[in-house]
Amino acid sequence: MIHAKNITKSFGELQVLKGIDLHIPKGKLYSIVGPSGAGKTTLLQILGTLSKPDTGELSINGQDAFSLNEKKMSAFRNRQIGFVFQFHYLLPEFTALENVCIPAFIAKKSKKEAEKKAKDLLGFLGLTDRLTHKPTELSGGERQRVAVARALINDPAVMFADEPSGNLDSQNRKDLHDLFFSLRDKFDQTLVIVTHDENFASQSDKIIRMRDGIIEA
Repeated sequence: MIHAKNITKSFGELQVLKGIDLHIPKGKLYSIVGPSGAGKTTLLQILGTLSKPDTGELSINGQDAFSLNEKKMSAFRNRQIGFVFQFHYLLPEFTALENVCIPAFIAKKSKKEAEKKAKDLLGFLGLTDRLTHKPTELSGGERQRVAVARALINDPAVMFADEPSGNLDSQNRKDLHDLFFSLRDKFDQTLVIVTHDENFASQSDKIIRMRDGIIEA
């Protein structure tokens, strides 16, 4: 699903990534762990095509990601990649249903098709009775589940998550982690998750340990 070769990235004089090689197969959940400053988020942003490396190659679902121009890259990202962040980034003026539909509208799907898929996803995530609620009317765990539904609306090839449970209490954290494993097991979803939660990481298919811009052996 994902092939990365010799990924490097510097910010000024600081080299954050020092030649990352990575292979992530379809239908697996990989955790990226390591101390602050190890380069985890920078790597995730490059794998998710949100940032370009200084050197290296990246293939996602058979597509050479960095050969695309900006317009095609945006369309590829919209259709092939789902994102969940530590902060849910829901638009406060829209309902849960509307927030989930936005990526589908960007992908030029009809309102009927988008709303049906969004309702199905929100139902699967236990949020059927929250469709018309705005983010301020939802709990932290509910907001993050809406963000997961939004990430899944276009049936992405891969989902990336950056500390997605970092702001949740212990029960909501467990529920979200269980959801990720359910997505892998029931839908063959490929997931790459940056986390500080060693217990969650230990249950993943593989742990990628980073330190000082490299993957530790």
